[in-house]
Amino acid sequence: MSLPFRNLVFLLLSIAICGRAFAAAPLHICADPDDPPFSTGAVQGFDNRIAILLARDLHREPVFVWTRSRRGFMREQFNKGTCDVLMGVPAGMKTVATSRPYYRSTYVFATPIREHLQIASFDDPHLSGRRIGLQILEEDLSPPSIPLIRTGHAAQLVGYPSFGARGGDIMRGVSTGRVGTAVVWGPIAGYFTAVMHLPLQLTPVSPAIDTSGIPFTFAVAAGVHKNDAALRNSVNASLTRLQPQIDRILAEYHVPTLPLQENAR
Repeated sequence: MSLPFRNLVFLLLSIAICGRAFAAAPLHICADPDDPPFSTGAVQGFDNRIAILLARDLHREPVFVWTRSRRGFMREQFNKGTCDVLMGVPAGMKTVATSRPYYRSTYVFATPIREHLQIASFDDPHLSGRRIGLQILEEDLSPPSIPLIRTGHAAQLVGYPSFGARGGDIMRGVSTGRVGTAVVWGPIAGYFTAVMHLPLQLTPVSPAIDTSGIPFTFAVAAGVHKNDAALRNSVNASLTRLQPQIDRILAEYHVPTLPLQENAR
């Protein structure tokens, strides 16, 4: 074998080996170990399952990087390259490059079925005189607190934890009568109502955008680093292929979904 030909063979082999190594590079996914129904350390959340589907469709090994998704997470973890992908971010989130949405959901009012109420609006007269459960996000109440305060219900608000094993306490509170109703992010409301077998009516908040401009429906996407256009494009293609499987997973977790709008990015 001539020297130039041998060098060419070695070069081609090297390229092939590097190509296989690149294709097999793990996909590092930041995930919270204690945030059901989205993510758990046992990889039993629906975002865990969707992330695994995504990684496999990209022909990459899914590797979860367990980290609490609390205040400071983006600055101290994601932006420092701890992981490649973050599931469950609002489409259009400014601090990351977001994929096409893979589901869209809404805040809901939860009321006991026995009361035969379908509270859907912050102006509903049935809100008067009853305690109203809201999720606590860090030290603040969730966005529905703003229209509730504006409509004169500030003294009725009761805060509940949003994360971990106690994430379902707010739904149990409505069922037991500790609060008369609650306004809850749909995936949490649907999941805990189903797994706890609670007799609750869930009604989407209406209108979808409050007069103050606060939205109550959100398209949810995957986030990648802003400078990683190639990964974002690959993720978009994979999510499009995987959408039927994603829809089935969301249905298993009783996530209330709305039609996807491709411009909601």
